[in-house]
Amino acid sequence: MFYSSWFDRHFKWFYTAPAVLFMVVMMAFPILYTGRLSLYEWSMSSVMAPEWIGFDNYAELMKSGRFRNSVRVTLIYTFVSLFFQTVLGVAIALLFERNFKGKTAVKTLFLLPMVATPVAIALVWVMIYQPTFGIANHVLRSLGLTPLAWLNSPQQVLPSLIIIEVWQWTPMVALIVMAGLTTIPSDLYEAAYVDGATAWRRIRHITLPLLFPTIMVAVMFRLVDLLKQIDLIYATTQGGPNYASETLNMYGYTLGFQFFNMGLASAMIILFFILVLAMVAIVNWIKRRGEVEL
Repeated sequence: MFYSSWFDRHFKWFYTAPAVLFMVVMMAFPILYTGRLSLYEWSMSSVMAPEWIGFDNYAELMKSGRFRNSVRVTLIYTFVSLFFQTVLGVAIALLFERNFKGKTAVKTLFLLPMVATPVAIALVWVMIYQPTFGIANHVLRSLGLTPLAWLNSPQQVLPSLIIIEVWQWTPMVALIVMAGLTTIPSDLYEAAYVDGATAWRRIRHITLPLLFPTIMVAVMFRLVDLLKQIDLIYATTQGGPNYASETLNMYGYTLGFQFFNMGLASAMIILFFILVLAMVAIVNWIKRRGEVEL
């Protein structure tokens, strides 16, 4: 009876343990193996065995101007894209809360970029940004403005990629925020309206505070996805021109699968993993602090 009662109280752990163990092994092994490999000098194209060098790979990365540039590009690309996606996503979600003619059709068209594959999106935008016959420069010429080099200019390539990123993934933020809007009781808006609150005051004092946890969830999803972005950049610029769009992921790919320097690439991936964990921890802290204040 004792064993039966104990099993009844803890049976949920027995059923979930295999799945949890599988996930832990699948996540822990690659991280631990990559961490171990980062302490060796090993070229995948060499017949020599890996040589233990300790933290020399990390020291080499810290002295590398290309690594520091990839960190800068990653942070700029991530936070500028995240800012515009969040602001536009919330604004569009609030817009879709209103009733207007053709709302369903507009909402469907708005969500289409999100369901397309990143590589297909990249190829379309390469044609749009084409300096000679691309539609982007055609629009600029029709407005009497100077055509731009877009993806071919070190100064313009990062803003050009951010435009693509914002265009494709703002719908995801809007979709999450729209789901959060359905959880806000309508009684709060009715009471505020009776008290004479304007539409802006209702948004500022009711909608945005109650949406804060939902917005932070969207921010976390997009933050992680932006930090590990590679497919769009690889399909459009491959980190060029002159490394102006080379993110940490793109640099790690180059080290590992073009230069075959697996030790250095592993060290870079470990540093990148620490960066992602730090960013997620900061967002979680902001989210918890905001929920406590609410």
